[in-house]
Amino acid sequence: MAEPMLLNKRNRAHLERAQAEKKDQFLAFVLGGEMFAMDIRSIKEVIQYGNLTEVPLMPDFIRGVINLRGAVVPVVDLSVRFGRPITDVAKRTCIVILEVAAGEGLLELGIIVDHVSEVLEIGASEIEPAPTFGSTLRSDFLAGVGKVGGKFVIILDVDHVLSIEEMASLASGSREDTAP
Repeated sequence: MAEPMLLNKRNRAHLERAQAEKKDQFLAFVLGGEMFAMDIRSIKEVIQYGNLTEVPLMPDFIRGVINLRGAVVPVVDLSVRFGRPITDVAKRTCIVILEVAAGEGLLELGIIVDHVSEVLEIGASEIEPAPTFGSTLRSDFLAGVGKVGGKFVIILDVDHVLSIEEMASLASGSREDTAP
C-alpha cells in the first residue's frame, strides 16, 4: 500500500516542477532595430501592411484605420507612441491586431511594427522586472525584460502601451491644439 502513495508523491513533485517551469508565450517583433515582445494572449493575428486610410485631425501615433473583414480597426504607429520617428514602411512591415481593454469590453486595435520575428516561450524565472532607468520607454509601458538565448527582449505591457483612455486623452489634446 505504501508504494502507490510513493508514486503519487513522485507524480505530484513532477507536476509541481512542471508548473513552476511553465513558460508563457510572447510574440517577438522588431521596432526601430530593437526587439520587443507582447503576451500572445492579447494578439488576434498578424497581417501584411496595406490599405491604410488616414483619418484627419488624429494624433501622430494614430496612422489611420483599416477594414478588417468589414470592421473598422484603428492602427497605431508604435514607434510614434514611444516618442520615436514614424515607422518607415518596408517589405516586411506588418500590422499586429490585438484586443485591448476598452471600458467594459474589448476593442480591436492594430499596431505597426517593422517585422514580426517569432513566438518566444519565456519562463517567469527568465523575466526581470522593468528597469527604472536606462530605457527610452516609460516604465509603465514595460512588463519586464526577458532573457532569451543570452539576449534581452523588452516585454511590453499591452494594457498601458495601448491604454484607450490615455490615447483618447492625447487625441482630444491634439484636437484642441489644432482648433482655430
